[in-house]
Amino acid sequence: MADFTFHKEKSTSALLYICDRLGGSWDMYSLLKILYFSECKHLVRYGRPITGDTIIAMDYGPVPLASYDSVKSGRLNAGVFEIEDTIVLAKEKPNLDCLSESDIECIDEAISENKNLSFGALKVKSHDESYEWAIKNNGKNSTIPYLEIAKAFGADKHMLDYIRLNSENQNCVFNGVG
Repeated sequence: MADFTFHKEKSTSALLYICDRLGGSWDMYSLLKILYFSECKHLVRYGRPITGDTIIAMDYGPVPLASYDSVKSGRLNAGVFEIEDTIVLAKEKPNLDCLSESDIECIDEAISENKNLSFGALKVKSHDESYEWAIKNNGKNSTIPYLEIAKAFGADKHMLDYIRLNSENQNCVFNGVG
């Protein structure tokens, strides 16, 4: 299974960047879906996700779990986000040094493609083959493997092999040398 290391700073910067591009605040559901679709785009094009967050198959679709926690409860980023009802307010500007050009490219595309979609449309769009795979094989609230996400978003065999290798290399430990 291809897993990646979660990068809190990249997650925070990506969420702040999305909010900033959308005027400083956005509804939590759409914000997290835009991040999810950004991750999918980047994974299929470049062989790695942006944040490495664990994607969970929740009732309303895939959710980047740690990113969700950071905006919902403030556990990871106290003082960075404020939430009123379901609206997330960014209290800081994004640290663009945390995001690569390819990260920003995929985030911008996901914003453009999804910012005007309703809750219902985002729900339907995000209930993709990887979500269905996770529900069928592991049940609700299970992890959606990055390889299943890549397949659902059109990665070919060579990219799937590259993603698998990238993940293995990222998670490799050499007898105490790291």
